[in-house]
Amino acid sequence: MSKQANGKMKKHPLAGTTMTGAEMVIQVLADEGVDTIFGYSGGAILPTYDAIFRYNENHTTEEEIRLIVPANEQSAGFMAAGYARASGKVGMFLVTSGPGATNCVTPIRDCMADSIPVVLICGQVPRPAIGTDAFQEAPVFNIMSACAKHVFLVSNEDELEATVRTAFQIARSGRPGPVVIDLPKDVQLPYEGEFKGSGLLDFHGYDKRVKLMEASRLTKDNGELFFKKLAKSKRPLVYAGGGVINANGAKELRSFCKKFDLPVVTTLMGISSIDTTSENSLHMLGMHGTAYANYAVEDCDFLIAIGSRFDDRVAGKVSTFAPKATEIAHIDIDAAEIGKVKAVTWSHCGDARVALKDLIAAGKGFKRDFAKWNSHVQTLKTNHPMDYNRKSPLIQPQELIAELNGITKGKAIVSTGVGQHQMWAAQFFDFVDPRTWLTSGSMGTMGFGLPAAIGAQVACPDRVVIDVDGDGSLRMCLGEMETLTTYDIPVKLLLLNNLGDGMVRQWQTLYWGNRFSGTDKSLHKKDFIKAAESDGFTFAKRLEDRKQMKDILKEFVEHDHPAFLEVMIDPNAHVYPMVGPGMGYKEMITGDFIPAREIPKNDEDREEETDAATVPDLF
Repeated sequence: MSKQANGKMKKHPLAGTTMTGAEMVIQVLADEGVDTIFGYSGGAILPTYDAIFRYNENHTTEEEIRLIVPANEQSAGFMAAGYARASGKVGMFLVTSGPGATNCVTPIRDCMADSIPVVLICGQVPRPAIGTDAFQEAPVFNIMSACAKHVFLVSNEDELEATVRTAFQIARSGRPGPVVIDLPKDVQLPYEGEFKGSGLLDFHGYDKRVKLMEASRLTKDNGELFFKKLAKSKRPLVYAGGGVINANGAKELRSFCKKFDLPVVTTLMGISSIDTTSENSLHMLGMHGTAYANYAVEDCDFLIAIGSRFDDRVAGKVSTFAPKATEIAHIDIDAAEIGKVKAVTWSHCGDARVALKDLIAAGKGFKRDFAKWNSHVQTLKTNHPMDYNRKSPLIQPQELIAELNGITKGKAIVSTGVGQHQMWAAQFFDFVDPRTWLTSGSMGTMGFGLPAAIGAQVACPDRVVIDVDGDGSLRMCLGEMETLTTYDIPVKLLLLNNLGDGMVRQWQTLYWGNRFSGTDKSLHKKDFIKAAESDGFTFAKRLEDRKQMKDILKEFVEHDHPAFLEVMIDPNAHVYPMVGPGMGYKEMITGDFIPAREIPKNDEDREEETDAATVPDLF
């Protein structure tokens, strides 16, 4: 339903029309703005796939719902996630029952962990057959309830239309997340009913909480308290997470940091919330964050967490995280996150974008000179820069990504698999615009990168989209290389091949006595170039000579169709800095090429000496 100029609801043009359940589903999807469905058909969802075909037959090309068929259902979920992450809209995927549905457990859990709004509709056996172990039956409601924001089993056909509409409302509202609809075949067809064109299911408790959340504004007293704390601070630091991206709050974050002259560190999921080329940016913090970001966390006295949750990959040893921060502020849309890991001294529960706007307004007239602190932060960046082995004859992955970044100038959408290549991409790419960094953060799902890039390219056809992948991650979604060429989706697929599972191998080097159990792939027979050529890539090259790097990368990016570039990198290249699991930032390993900060010899006195040893007298 849409609103007329006088504010009254306009009746849906198809209201009162008799439709099958499958036709209702597709019409609601169209009304919700779905322009692309990612999915794989099968018997239990066949009526709805037929409804897509017939819907498109009766609409213009501009009105059609595009259907992208992947190699498997898991990839359909990651394509929908990539679409949602890049566009900010709800991603949609559609699969059959049984194994089709269970193949979607991983992307659903991945979206839940990273707060990504998607809707999955999966077919189910007819209602009379549920519970009989019918062919391709799976207990989707039971399985998915532990992984999703909400799950519907449509047992009452009269609620079908409202259920689909409500699923989108739940997925995008509050803290975003995945919603699953388990749709029995007999509710799709032969069921027929009257299409109403409006209406939602009543979720009184949830709706009340969402309305309160959406209405949540920073009070005058709480705003004044925040700026009293900021006025007393000498070394404030913003710690921004994925909640800023989900709230579409990057513009407000950038304005907030610029107005009050505050340096920013971001989580892995918060990358692109701040322009990484700006002076305020210290890039990523945490296990593989920049040394200067982690040193700034060590030095700050007021930590301002926005849309972040003190994840274990960030906080590490919680008791020593931000040890000098006598004040910690936390803004998050989910009240359960505030104080869950780290005690805070100021908080606000609400949308990050709205909260930042309110803080900017509350700080009107606020003046505080943080020039000395910012000078110290810039000195950290100068003294402890990211670096790598520049003398090796082998191709260094950091150099390769830095070279590629020089070509894209921070404007590409970058997706990744999971592992070393993921961290190098996070460290050495710039991100000027929000929603240009797509990665599986909390779940760390190998195989995410290529299907997510496909979804992002479909959502943003005018952008350069690059999937930075590893040989381990790519093997897990290899079938989607053909999906690229089938639909001529011009993703640039960059494979960093180190002949093994590099991140696990790095841990085995550091902590497991060089016992490379299960991680050495040097004897594997896969020829990725031949695989790309067999899938129809018109650009499929292997780079082994670093002297050819710049020219081949330029040709790769400028190719008008799907492009595949395999780069044989130094198999012994490691990701640094590294804060070991369960360790504090003071135990950060910077490797051989990133200068570390000197630590007082008597480590027991470090708490007392660090201020004098590493932090200048700022006031």
